[in-house]
Amino acid sequence: MREREVKVLNIDKEEIEKKLIDLGAVLVKDEDQINYRFDTDDGFLKKTYRGYLRIRITKNNLSGETTSAMTFKRSIKRDSLRVNEEIETDLSDWESTSKIIELLGYKQKRPGYKHRRSYMYENIMFEIDTWDKETYSKPYLEIEVPSDKELEKAIILLNLDRSQITTKPIDELRKD
Repeated sequence: MREREVKVLNIDKEEIEKKLIDLGAVLVKDEDQINYRFDTDDGFLKKTYRGYLRIRITKNNLSGETTSAMTFKRSIKRDSLRVNEEIETDLSDWESTSKIIELLGYKQKRPGYKHRRSYMYENIMFEIDTWDKETYSKPYLEIEVPSDKELEKAIILLNLDRSQITTKPIDELRKD
């Protein structure tokens, strides 16, 4: 699967959520996530593939269901949109999977905890992400779109500050 997305930094969560609801966007996800990344000490996956291996445990706050998935995510390009390739599979036992990954020489990094509320408007996904303070201290809006044209539409719909739009991944934002 390929995803096309940007992040909008320094948002007012309540204001964005109100705008989305006023537009008629539908709440499709309200979830708490634990994200475990894996790589070698020398960053083999990041250097070789511009990517990472992740196990995500997701608690769906709408249904109460908890699921686990393993994803290999790599960056294809980063211009006006960040394009990623994702290969994902569901897990029935994430702890055993984590042990296998570590036996193969990949180390588990510090987990990141995130709350995500996702709204769908037409074919645009708006995701309001709030990480734990150690991962990333400020909430942001992630916009996932099928094209540059749809991104422009999303920017106009929410009257977003273009100077706050970035294609940087979370690890680069943490460094800034």
